[in-house]
Amino acid sequence: MGENSAMHIEHGVSLQSFNTFGLPAVAQTLVRIRGEADVRRLVDHPRLGRAPKFVLGGGSNVVLTRDVDAVVLKVEVPGLRVVDTRADAVIVEAGAGESWHGLVAWTIGQGLGGLENLALIPGTVGAAPVQNIGAYGLELADRFESLDYVDLVSGRLLTIDRATCRFGYRDSVFKQALADKCVITRVRLRLPRPWRPVLDYIDLQRRMADSGIGDPGPQQIFDWVVEVRRAKLPDPAVIGNAGSFFKNPIVTPEQCRDIIGRDPHLVHYPMDDGNFKLAAGWLIDACGWKGKTVGGAGVYEKQALVLVNRGGARGAEVMTLARAIQESVYGRFGIRLEPEPVVL
Repeated sequence: MGENSAMHIEHGVSLQSFNTFGLPAVAQTLVRIRGEADVRRLVDHPRLGRAPKFVLGGGSNVVLTRDVDAVVLKVEVPGLRVVDTRADAVIVEAGAGESWHGLVAWTIGQGLGGLENLALIPGTVGAAPVQNIGAYGLELADRFESLDYVDLVSGRLLTIDRATCRFGYRDSVFKQALADKCVITRVRLRLPRPWRPVLDYIDLQRRMADSGIGDPGPQQIFDWVVEVRRAKLPDPAVIGNAGSFFKNPIVTPEQCRDIIGRDPHLVHYPMDDGNFKLAAGWLIDACGWKGKTVGGAGVYEKQALVLVNRGGARGAEVMTLARAIQESVYGRFGIRLEPEPVVL
């Protein structure tokens, strides 16, 4: 019994408050992970060790369409600290269960700039590398140093660097080869010295122009990013959602020109490799979806990229709405939108 009590095993747990969409689902078995030792105990457990696992962080990037048979690992590893101060960077470490925004706010409070563009992104620190979160001209990969994870088969603790994470646009090795095969426990980030602002994004340039502040510091940029995000995106505590529901599609210059030929107002951004990123929200809005509802699920009035829970939504309704949007965008633009959250 000692092993079990140390391991925080729970049965028949409602996951409704553990996913930001507020979708109803029950975990038959839930294990709280507060450190590497908890993962090792789980791997060695006679019954649960070999069972399929589902790793749950803040639940801000998941759509639950049914009850979960896999063992749900609720990652709650705490801790925030500066681990190294070098001539060219400060390295900070955070437990995977910490709130991502909490980490960003903590670094700013310590007088450390570098993460301010990523303020107010929902979810946990452990989920940030999985998704390679990004916003306002910065991606997690740009500030990543290393992370620790425990292998769910061997129970071994490994530390890996940026190259091994194979970061892509909203992608990483943790969504591919290592999906549900490991638990990230700690993440280390590299905050460059001297600090330099990242202000390429149009919303931030507008804030600079309006405020007359030509030389904003980390705290100022943090405040602007929080304001911009709050204006565009619904607070999950008030209206259930999983943030941006679709990835911004990447197209070739030819595809981009073809769509502009038919829709001159297409919102598009050039990428370093010569391709273009299209604004998925604009494509959805152009198909007339903003504010529409299917059952308890709807498209947010202020930002068509966000699907919301209008009250009592079920996962199946969210996915019915998502598929209808995908079909209409494909019908009009010939582009297949990919959902950003994990659908279970």
